[in-house]
Amino acid sequence: MKWNHALQDFQHYLHLERGLSRNSISNYVLDVEKLIIFLESHEILETPINIDKNRIQQFIHDLAKNVNPRSQARVISGLKSFFNYLVFEDYRADNPMELIESPKVGRKLPDTLSEEEINKLIGAIDLSKPEGERNRAILETLYGCGLRVSELLDLKLSDLYFEEDFIKVTGKGDKQRFVPISEINKRYINIYRKEIRIHMAIKKGAEDVLFLNRRGNKLTRAMIFTIIKQLAQDIGLQKSISPHTFRHSFATHLLQNGADLRAIQQMLGHESITTTEVYMHVDRTHLAEVMNKYHPRKSGISN
Repeated sequence: MKWNHALQDFQHYLHLERGLSRNSISNYVLDVEKLIIFLESHEILETPINIDKNRIQQFIHDLAKNVNPRSQARVISGLKSFFNYLVFEDYRADNPMELIESPKVGRKLPDTLSEEEINKLIGAIDLSKPEGERNRAILETLYGCGLRVSELLDLKLSDLYFEEDFIKVTGKGDKQRFVPISEINKRYINIYRKEIRIHMAIKKGAEDVLFLNRRGNKLTRAMIFTIIKQLAQDIGLQKSISPHTFRHSFATHLLQNGADLRAIQQMLGHESITTTEVYMHVDRTHLAEVMNKYHPRKSGISN
C-alpha cells in the first residue's frame, strides 16, 4: 500500500465514518503528510504497512527541531489516529505509535477581551461603507452567540429563528444545536439583511447564506481574520486576537456573570464538559466569589 492511497482512504474514513468537518480532516491529513515529506526527503522507502516504531521515533526527533511541543503533540495525535485506522481496517497488526509519548504541554488558557475592548472594536467599524453593517453584525454574532468562525460562515437565513430568540448552528461533525440570540444581536443582523444584503446581486448557491462578500458569495475564514486584525490595529489593541477570541470572551463573560457551566457547554457545542472547564481557569476570582457566596461556612465558624 502506497502512502497516497492510505491517506486517501483515511480521509474517506474521517468524513464518512467519523463525520469530521473539512477543517478537522485537513489537520489530520497535514499530520500524516509531515511524515511522508520526512520519508521522501531522506529517501526512505518504508510503506504505511511496514514502517516501524524506530523510524517513527526518528521522524519525531527530527520534527522536534522545528516545531514547539504543542505542535509536536498535535502531529503525534494525528499519526496515532492514522495508524489506528490502518489497524482497524486490518492493513496492519499493530500501531507503531503505541509506545511513543507526546511531549508534556501546559494547558493553554484562551485569550479573552474585556467588554470595553469588544465595544471599542465594534465601535471602530466604519458604518459609512456597506460592508460596515455586515461587519458589525458579524462581530456581534461571534461574541453574542459564541460561534466558531466556520459556524458563522455556514449560518443561513433559514437558520434564524428570531421569533423564538434562537439561531440554529451547525458545528463540528455537522452536529446541530440551538443557541439563544439577544435583541441587540437580532437588530444588527436585521439592519444588515434589510438595508444591505437585500440590494446585493447574490451568486447562485449562496441565496440562503447570511453573510456575503461584496461579490455576493460566501465569505472566507481569511476575510473574517482580516476584518478583526484591521479593527484591532485601528484601536491600537496590543493583543493577538482572532475570531475565536470572541468565542472565548463570550464563555468567560457568561461564567463571570454567574452562568451555569453546563449551559455554557451546550451553547458552545462542546461534546465534553472538560473542554468547557478551561474557562474556570481564566478568571480565578470567579471561583473565590462562588465559594464566598455558596459555601455553608462562608460566615466563619459558628459558636
